[in-house]
Amino acid sequence: MQRKVFSSKVYLHKTVLVTGGCSGIGRALVLRFAQAGARPVILDLDQAALDSLVQHLQQHLNVEALGLRCDIADPEAVRQAVALAVERFGGIDVLINNAGITHRSLFAETDLKVFQRVMAVNFYGALHCTQAALPSLVARQGQIIVLSSLTGFAPLLYRSAYNASKHALHGLFDTLRMELDGTGVAITLACPGFTATDLRKNALVGDGSVIRQPATVLGSEVASPRDVAEAIYQGALRRKRLLVLSNVNWRARILARYFPRLFERLLVPRMSGLKPGPR
Repeated sequence: MQRKVFSSKVYLHKTVLVTGGCSGIGRALVLRFAQAGARPVILDLDQAALDSLVQHLQQHLNVEALGLRCDIADPEAVRQAVALAVERFGGIDVLINNAGITHRSLFAETDLKVFQRVMAVNFYGALHCTQAALPSLVARQGQIIVLSSLTGFAPLLYRSAYNASKHALHGLFDTLRMELDGTGVAITLACPGFTATDLRKNALVGDGSVIRQPATVLGSEVASPRDVAEAIYQGALRRKRLLVLSNVNWRARILARYFPRLFERLLVPRMSGLKPGPR
């Protein structure tokens, strides 16, 4: 385990915008940065959850926070939300592109609208938020943290749209990092493995409806959102370029990189959990 950087108030009075911030890793990140003195701006679709989290931050951590209902797939809604955040707190120091959705279905049985929705949230949502926040981030020499996935190097079965969206994030933000060289803006791509969140519980199927039964993960330990958030926080302190937090061990990653056919035959079915249900 890496040695932690102990800095209780490194982000004191820094504004940290987190998308999908009311549950799972997003919520854990909001709480972790708030503990370090940050002022969270939380974007989510669940107004009741936003109100509850903002109240919790105020009452238990004495932290000023702003919760905004926002569909990050809508660029105009994102622009308005970022403008409100800048008006309230003066700017944005850290942008955490966390929000995401997934699906579980065979490519041949997946409607185009599923691909479009997954890309709209996972890829374009991050793009919209980054474009809107970039002037402030450059002015403050801030940070962009992008939640990718183990699928960035080890694709899972029945997740073609999800896998594609994560590869697209790497292409976008690796390029942006080069373009921002010299500005002082740091970009971190974080790749968690299997994590106990609602992402899999709310997966889409091929026709666009939501799976009611959660997928199982075979042969892998499931990380807690709190542990993943702590690892991302520690990486942010160091302004790391890439964080591979996957609980798929290093042998599996080497197999995926250098012996892809063997990896696909032996490990991908096991990692991918249950086969997709009937259409």
